[in-house]
Amino acid sequence: MFQGVIHVYLMPGMAASPKIFEYINLPKDQFDIHYLEWMIPLGDESLSAYARRMCQHIKHENIVLLGVSFGGVLVQEIARLIKVRKLIIVSSVKSKYELPSRMLLVKSTGAYKLVPTHLASKIEIFEKYAFGKLMTKRVELYKKYLSVNNNTYLSWAIKEMVCWQQETYNPNIVHIHGDHDSVFPIKYIENCMVIPNGTHIMIINKYKWFNENLPKIIISN
Repeated sequence: MFQGVIHVYLMPGMAASPKIFEYINLPKDQFDIHYLEWMIPLGDESLSAYARRMCQHIKHENIVLLGVSFGGVLVQEIARLIKVRKLIIVSSVKSKYELPSRMLLVKSTGAYKLVPTHLASKIEIFEKYAFGKLMTKRVELYKKYLSVNNNTYLSWAIKEMVCWQQETYNPNIVHIHGDHDSVFPIKYIENCMVIPNGTHIMIINKYKWFNENLPKIIISN
């Protein structure tokens, strides 16, 4: 039998704001949603040290942690430090073995160091040259949902993502993944709940599925 409100903490993807969860609604008599936001890393701060700092923003015990994409990587690091009721990742990876080959290549060559992260703050440049409806729509999404355009953060986040070294993962983790994810292709992913036609941004465009199924996923043993 259900007793008490369950606190659910949501962590957005790389550089994204909590706005990506704007359509996620859980029964208020059962769940209380809290939004985590990206901080600027301190120098060469490790991901584990960053996770420890993020824990300062978690004010409840025995929580549910849900992270999207790189946020899914971060919540796994946080779950090493605190007790969680349920650990859920969406459009993410559970270990370095699930990273796509192109990311492994970027890591091995050190090409991640060459990514022009300073352009992230120049969204008007992309907007000016956004030809076609698809590209225009993507630029609109970036403007709405990306909130961190700090060079230090972006360089750090890209490095920590492609260089993540986790080999084994929590066997109780719930991994929700789309079969049309272009960032983390499903062919590299194991032991996950597959969402048909789900893309990397399905937390936004398949919110109805999440609203219907997350309560059952959270409460299930």
